[in-house]
Amino acid sequence: MSLLAAHLVSLQVSLSCCWALSCHNTELSPDFSLPGDYLLAGLFPVHSHCPGVRRRPTVTLCDRPDSFNGHGYHLFQAMRFGIEEINNSTTLLPNVTLGYQLYDVCSESANVYATLNVLSMLGAHHVDIQTNPAHYSPAALVVIGPDTTNHAATTAALLSPFLVPLISYEASSTMLGVKRHYPSFLRTIPSDEHQVELMVLLLQSFGWVWISLVGSDGDYGQLGVQALEEQATQQGICIAFKDIIPLSARPGSERMQSMMHHLARARTTVVVVFSNRQLAGGFFKSMVLANLTAKVWIASEDWAISRHISSVPGVWGIGMVLGVVIQQRLVPGLKEFKEAYVQADKGAHGSCPSGSWCGSNQLCSACRAFTAQRMPALGAFSMSSAYNAYRAVYAVAHGLHQLLGCASGACSRDRVYPWQLLEQIRKVNFLLHEDTVIFNDNGDPLGSYDIIAWDWSGPKWNFRVIGSATWPPVQLDINKTKIRWHGKDNQVPKSVCSSDCLEGHQRVTAGFYHCCFECVPCEAGTFLNKSDLHRCQPCGKEEWAPEGSETCFPRTVVFLTWHEPISWVLLAANTLLLVAGTAGLFVWHLDTPVVRSAGGRLCFFMLGSLAGGSCGLYGFFGEPTLPTCLLRQGLFALGFAIFLSCLTIRSFQLVFIFKFSAKVPTFYHAWVQNHGPSLFVVISSMAQLLITWLAVWTPLPTREYQRFPQLVVLDCTEANSLGFMLAFAYNGLLSVSAFACSYLGKDLPENYNEAKCVTFSLLLNFVSWIGFFTTASVYQGKYLPAVNVLAALSSLSGGFSGYFLPKCYVILCRPDLNSTEHFQASIQDYTRRCGST
Repeated sequence: MSLLAAHLVSLQVSLSCCWALSCHNTELSPDFSLPGDYLLAGLFPVHSHCPGVRRRPTVTLCDRPDSFNGHGYHLFQAMRFGIEEINNSTTLLPNVTLGYQLYDVCSESANVYATLNVLSMLGAHHVDIQTNPAHYSPAALVVIGPDTTNHAATTAALLSPFLVPLISYEASSTMLGVKRHYPSFLRTIPSDEHQVELMVLLLQSFGWVWISLVGSDGDYGQLGVQALEEQATQQGICIAFKDIIPLSARPGSERMQSMMHHLARARTTVVVVFSNRQLAGGFFKSMVLANLTAKVWIASEDWAISRHISSVPGVWGIGMVLGVVIQQRLVPGLKEFKEAYVQADKGAHGSCPSGSWCGSNQLCSACRAFTAQRMPALGAFSMSSAYNAYRAVYAVAHGLHQLLGCASGACSRDRVYPWQLLEQIRKVNFLLHEDTVIFNDNGDPLGSYDIIAWDWSGPKWNFRVIGSATWPPVQLDINKTKIRWHGKDNQVPKSVCSSDCLEGHQRVTAGFYHCCFECVPCEAGTFLNKSDLHRCQPCGKEEWAPEGSETCFPRTVVFLTWHEPISWVLLAANTLLLVAGTAGLFVWHLDTPVVRSAGGRLCFFMLGSLAGGSCGLYGFFGEPTLPTCLLRQGLFALGFAIFLSCLTIRSFQLVFIFKFSAKVPTFYHAWVQNHGPSLFVVISSMAQLLITWLAVWTPLPTREYQRFPQLVVLDCTEANSLGFMLAFAYNGLLSVSAFACSYLGKDLPENYNEAKCVTFSLLLNFVSWIGFFTTASVYQGKYLPAVNVLAALSSLSGGFSGYFLPKCYVILCRPDLNSTEHFQASIQDYTRRCGST
């Protein structure tokens, strides 16, 4: 700043006491002042504010009849007592005397006047804005007080440019801790930041998530409500109703009746009242008039144990009151000090002379009327605040002790500027009656809270400590057995919009508030994680859950094992041994007419194909692997295709020999010379192998999760594959071809007529696979492979029994039909029939 600018700023602002008090003499009362080497100022509400509209710019006169405030009186005496103790100490500030100037701040105007008096220069009645504010010496080095957040904010704003320390004993609003706005503010009461966190923890500990929130007009209540709403909402608590108690609130007024009406409509069991005790008194008077009972009231620190509230007529019927209070601490010797003050003051002073120092708000007429038997009682709330004022005085003394270098045993008594003292106060760290006094970066003290519950069980109002809280971080400890709830059976009241859902039911928000919800069971395959009650989460791939579950369970892995009874039955029904026996029988009777008419050596190829198809069925048992998946359907399909090819070509060859060989001899000779039957079987088999298996059908092991929610079915990827359908269609085509050829030979000689047997075997084949596909369409369980094996066994058994069993019967039971003569007679009979037609 340039020199010219500095001179421009160096203007004097005269604040004459005549402006304030109509030019009354401002001599100070002995009770409100004490000379000393260093002065401290104290701002206390010794009298209550008389509400009303000021018509002239004058300071409110506090000393009025019936306005005495016992609470402020105790704070006033606590500061006087603390300074007297320090002045009598030989270790703290030795050879230094502290003085004080105390002011009654019953109103905003009285508070501003007292603050300006503090800022006025020594020996003057004006504030001098100097070029270098660091060398400014106000009347007092430090200010203790005032009580409310509004008053403290005004005083702090006036003192901050000069960095005059302000230590409040009751102003707990978080906004005062913002150093950018209030750099010289400190306090000995915990910040509302911790009180709000504690209230939220208190609500959570009892499961109260549907609440109403009421605050008082002014910074304390409005900022507290705002912070509480933000933190409660973050923790999932819903604010059903919120309102502010106006400064003009009167019990029974239209405004308060409207508030009571809306509060009743909110239907919340728990109401948080973050209010100062003055407005809270009017609120509860209106509450009693509205007859709102059976609720739980959460009290902020300012009114939780205030007799101003507990003395409201009928307040005992409003329900349960739980409150947050500063842990109770006594000022040792304060009671005796006040008793001595009453005796000394009564004998030394009379009534206040008219027109002298009485108008300066440093007078208490009621204080002189006290006796040892008639003096204000020290309530629990006043006890805590008095200790905070007492602690503030000692914090100043310790800061000054360090600044003056008193550690050597003698203090320097140098000139001290407020900003120097502010630096030292911020650094203090000492023990006061087993209580550590220290300030953090925001100027807030270490501290702790008690949780109290109002108790009306005795003849008069009382409260019980039911828990405590410490920080940082804020931790709450409540002994719930100490609480006597107002409901039946001492049950904790519920304050919820919707009752908790059953296990495994998610909350579906109904309306604006997430606390109001409907309960919907989680679908099968999903579960409700308690960390998110509003959304069901899917189970893992290897897990399952029934409907309405809170957890997932491992799926059971299933497949057709070797040791199951159905597996033994199917294995026993396998025609492999029967096929082997038949092959042996045919080898033994290879040169007989029956074997030769059945195809001779071609029969062994047909039996081998049936045996190969039977071997493929073993792949359906046990845990599916790549080899078993590749062989089980492929080997069956190929084996059965070879059998059907042989059956088709055998039927075709018989029909061609008996009916067309004479008509087309050239084709017949070419067919025989070029090994037509063998070529057809090879080509047909290769088509099945190459086209339907290797080319488009590659069955792989798979884990099936869709069929059963609680199972993992191990199977092969074949049932719905294109390759499987093509293989089945191709075998179906061969079956139709075999049936057609056998049907054309229905009038062949009896020993060569196989139409009936082939029709039976093919019909059994079709029925088996129709049954399989029908079953597969409705059942997809672990026994589906068993159904597949059964269908395949039916096809193989049908082919074997339809073609080979009649021949085995003739060989074993009718050897007379297994002779050349019989076959020749049958052929001759056929020739005669053909000739006759």
